[in-house]
This record gives sequence, C-alpha cells and structure tokens, in this order.
Amino acid sequence: MENQARIKELAETEGTENLVVILGASEPESAELAAETVTAGDPTYAGPLSGVQLGLPVYHIMEPEIKEQIDETVWEEQMAMMEMVLEAEALTEAVKKMRDAYSKL
Repeated sequence: MENQARIKELAETEGTENLVVILGASEPESAELAAETVTAGDPTYAGPLSGVQLGLPVYHIMEPEIKEQIDETVWEEQMAMMEMVLEAEALTEAVKKMRDAYSKL
C-alpha cells in the first residue's frame, strides 16, 4: 500500500510522462499484478491506486532493454544468480502483456 501511495504521489507531482516503473517480482503472477496496478489501477481495489489508471510504462528488470542499461559488473554482482533461477521469459511476458494493454506512453 505504501508503494502504491508513493507511485501515485510521484505521478501527481512529476507527471506520468516522467516515470518508468521497473519491477523485480520473482513470480509471473506477482509481476503481472504489480504491472496491472501501475497501468490500469489496483485490481484488488485495496490500495491508493484503486480505479486510478496511471498508464505508466512498466518493465521487469529481466527485460533485455532494461538489462542492457545496467553496468555488466553490477548485473553480475546483483542479478546474475537470480537470472539463472527465475523464469525470466515468463516474468517479462507477464509484464509486457500489461504494458501493451494499458500503458499510455
């Protein structure tokens, strides 16, 4: 709930055109739910983004276009192990599905 409130506040103060959301969820279902929340609004109707369609661009950290922007040394130290054990393709597909359906930018 705190994250939703912070994202809503940032969207209001900075504008949605100045924000990109990078997710690090470890399960495709969680990634999809988080992506839907920042694009179409909280589907659980439990948080500050209930009914709020921000349409933010959202990516998973494992997506190639995000990975290529991260220093190789940092990626190796922080993400390489997770990349081996997570279902990276399923994670990126889940987030991309929400981005394609609801992102406005």
